Order: sequence, then C-alpha cells, then structure tokens
Amino acid sequence: MQDSRDLYLRLLGHVRPHWKGFGLTLAATALAAATEPLFPALMKPLLDKGFGQGGNDWLAWLPLAIIGIFLLRGVAGFLASYGMSWVSNRVITDLRQLMFERLMRLPASYFDAHASSVPATRIAYDVNGVAAAATSTLTVLIRDTLSVIGLVAWLLYLNWKLTLISLAVIPLTALVVRAFSKRLRKLSLAAQEGMAQMNEVLQESIRGQKVVKIFGGEAHATSRFSRVNNALRGYGMRQAIAAAAVAPITQIFASVGLAIVVYVAMQQSAGNETTIGGFVSFITAMLLLLAPLKHLADINAPLQRGLAAAESVFRMLDEAAEVDAGTEQLGRARGEIEFAGVGLRYAGAEREALAAIDLRIRPGETVALVGPSGGGKTSLVNLVPRFYHAGSGRIRIDGHDIETLTLGSLRANIAHVGQDVFLFDDTVAANIAYGGKRDASRSEIEAAARAAHALEFIAAMPQGFDTVIGENGSRLSGGQRQRIAIARAILKDAPILILDEATSALDSESERAVQEALETLMKGRTTLVIAHRLSTVEHADRIVVLSHGRISEIGSHAELLATGGLYASLYRLQFAEAD
Repeated sequence: MQDSRDLYLRLLGHVRPHWKGFGLTLAATALAAATEPLFPALMKPLLDKGFGQGGNDWLAWLPLAIIGIFLLRGVAGFLASYGMSWVSNRVITDLRQLMFERLMRLPASYFDAHASSVPATRIAYDVNGVAAAATSTLTVLIRDTLSVIGLVAWLLYLNWKLTLISLAVIPLTALVVRAFSKRLRKLSLAAQEGMAQMNEVLQESIRGQKVVKIFGGEAHATSRFSRVNNALRGYGMRQAIAAAAVAPITQIFASVGLAIVVYVAMQQSAGNETTIGGFVSFITAMLLLLAPLKHLADINAPLQRGLAAAESVFRMLDEAAEVDAGTEQLGRARGEIEFAGVGLRYAGAEREALAAIDLRIRPGETVALVGPSGGGKTSLVNLVPRFYHAGSGRIRIDGHDIETLTLGSLRANIAHVGQDVFLFDDTVAANIAYGGKRDASRSEIEAAARAAHALEFIAAMPQGFDTVIGENGSRLSGGQRQRIAIARAILKDAPILILDEATSALDSESERAVQEALETLMKGRTTLVIAHRLSTVEHADRIVVLSHGRISEIGSHAELLATGGLYASLYRLQFAEAD
C-alpha cells in the first residue's frame, strides 16, 4: 500500500485548480464551526443571572441571540454543503477525464494484461470514493476540529481541571481509530477488486448472451455472479463491522470521561468552586463535544475507502503510456516497408513470437502472410503501426526507422480492416467518417460507401446514412459490417493497408461483395494480407509463409506450389478438406 500521507497530498493536488470555490467552502465551514461554542457560552449568564435576578435588562436579548446563532449556523452549513458538492463533482469530472485520456494512450500490452472491466470500474466507480476523501472528509475534519477546539477552549476557560479529565479520552480514541484504519483500507481495496470482477462477469454474460443461451450456460453464469456478488457482500459487511465498532467504543470512553467529570463537578459544587450556570454550561459544551468527536471518529471509514480508491485511480494514471519518442513527421508515405532482422518476444513468453524476419515490400505491392496458427502473422503486422515494439532489428517505411517517427504521422499512413470489425453505436455516416475524417463531407462519405459496395444496403436503411446501427453494428449483417469498415478505410485513403482475415467469417455471397470492395480498396496501396483461406490470396504479388515465428518460404502462388514446401502442403490440405 502507498503511504497515506503522500496519497492524500496527491489527492489534494486535484482540488487545487478549484481552490477559490474550495476556499469559500472552508470559510463557510469554519463559520459554522465557530458558532458551536456560542450556545453553551450563553447558558452560563442565562442560568447564573437570568433567573431570579433583577437589573439585567441585557439578558432579554439572549433568546434572540440563540435564534441568531442557529440562523447563522444554518446559512453557513448550507453554503458549506453546496460548495463541497460543487468542488467534489468538479474533482470527479477532472479525474475521470484524466483517466480516460490516459486509457486512450495506454499500449496494447495493457489491454492484453487487463480485462476491460478493470479500467471501466476504476473510471466509473472508484473515482467517487476519491472525491469524497479529497473534499467531504476534509470538510468534516476542518469543521469538527474547529468545533472541538472552540468547545475545548470554552471548557478550559470554565474549569481547566475538569477539561483535562475530559481530554484523557482522546488518546484512547486515537488508538481505536488507528487499530481499525489498516483493516478498513485493506477491505476497501478488496471490495474494489471485487467490483471489477463483478463488472467482468456482467460484461461477459451480456456480450456472450447468445453463447450462454445456446449452450445452456445460465446456471453457470448465475453461479459465477453469485460468487462475486456474495464475496462483495462479505467485504461490505466486514467494512461495516470495522466502521461501526469505532463509534460505540469511542462513545464508551467518552461516557466514562463524562461520568468522572460529573462526579468531580459535584465535589467542586459542594465546595462552592463552581456555579450552577458554569456547571450546566460545562456539561452542555461536553455534550456538544461528543458529536464532533464522533464525526472525527467516523471519518476514518470513508477516508480509508477514499484512500483505497485513490490508490486504484492513481495506479491507472501512473500506467506507462505508449512510447512516442519519435520526432520525425512522415508525411504521405510511398508505402515501402522493410523488416531487417526483426525479432519479438511478448512479456512472460517462453519463446520468441518472431525471429530474424527479413522482408522488403515494394510500394503498391500486395503481400499475403500465410501459415499455421501461431506462426507470427498477426504479430508481424502489429509491429508496423507500433502496437508493439520489435525486440531486435529495424522496421523502416520509405527508409525511415519507424521508431524515429511520431505515432500520429506513422498511423496516419495506415488503414486496417480485420475479421473482428468494431463499429460504434452511432450512425452509419459517423462510423465511416471516424477519427481524423470526422469532418468529411456527405459526398465524400457516400463516395467511400459506393466504392465499398455498401451504398445499396445503406440506402435501404430507415434513415440511410443517419441510421444508428447499434452496439458494434448489431443491426447489420457480417458482410454489411465489413463493408462499413472498408468504406472507413477507403475514406482514410492511407497508402499502407493491413487486412487481417477480412473475409474469413463471411458466407459466399457476402464474401464476393466484400472481396470486390477490398479489390477497390487495395488499388495503388501497399497491402499486407493475413489469410488462412489460401484461395483468397492466390493473386497476391508475393506470399510469405510464416512458421514458428520465422519466414519459411517466399514466392508467388505458382512458385510456392511448384516448390512443394509448407505452402503447397497447406494448400492441398485445404482443398482436400473442401472436397
């Protein structure tokens, strides 16, 4: 666990931009706290001189003073509460924005290592606890600390001996709070992890609901959810026990102190060392002191939950962003790609995913990457846009080492169409004109759709290009989704194109339409095609066969068949299966 003090100071750093509103809130809080000792202070003259005494006309103002005190406290309390909500919501908004911006700049390796529920939970859930720790708990701390100081000052003024007896309970209270703090922090961290697990189960069950239903997985899914749900309940109850125990233990100590004070005060009264008004004022102040002391004791639970949430939030904010050390702007590339001695090993992997890859691709050339599963095809193409970094060797585009290029200029030259097309829950037009092309005109969008052979089915949709297609294009067929993705790539007009199994999951009719769209897209572009279905790459300029992370063969379709190597074996095997 991180140091609580450093964690809290870092939290306050996110409050600093809103210091004016926060300062006014604290001023209102301080004003409300300052009224706390005024009421017991009025009790002494009221009892000593206000009853059965004559010639004290000024005491007639005491009832109005009481109203004034509570009116002032009410107004100050309202301003403090409103101001703290304003600051808290601004902090939540700022942190969520920072976390999302960090999420967008995290490398692909982060998403490989973490389920999508982890960052989603941190952004949507954990931030709320952080804001409470940074703002609300600080307000309570300041308000009740000032109340305690004011009341203790009045108690010392009235009777220092009784006050010292009263203060003896404070060290005992501090020990109780400290004992429960670490447990609350650990339980809060565990609860946050449990919430992330619950979100993961929810997301998988919702996205995979068809698989759940067709394979009769309802009971299994329900059982998984029940486990994480009950674990979360257990964490919550253990937190509740730890938090609830603090207040009664504190109050027991306080009651013992109060009993001793009453006994000593009775002795002092017998010896005429105190007046009735002084005693009642003292007891009133002591009773008023119990509430802020209880609040200060209770503040530990939300504070520890907030610090646990802060630890989770800052862990994400501290994740290393994608390395973008390049300083050179590429401009529009010709499309020459060169792999020189390239090797790649993923973190924690036993063997290299790629080794000694030497390959030069000419501008405008179509190169197909084929081979057994796990051979390194996807790993190779993922190095081009720098989703991963080569462990050895160099990759050059038009003679420029890609590590020297800025990520923005590099990726501006690359378009990608994969088997698992991702579309946004937005209109057809917004999905085609996405990212850097969001300002494209409707005529440009229509031209891209026409080139992708998508115009016909788009025109038949209820609102045409303005039709919302649902989550990940759920209202479209597989072939339609592919053609929307192709239209997006056509509109981008990048000189380098990566096609990753773009037609493998389609039926024959859809594949024919998509293949025609792809042929339009590939014209004049350097194209890397990954394909398991070898019949789709027969017309590639060159075919590169990858096996165990190494290049096994390179040549045209006819050359590789004539060689009789791995490609020929794979080709014969596929056609034998087709027969």
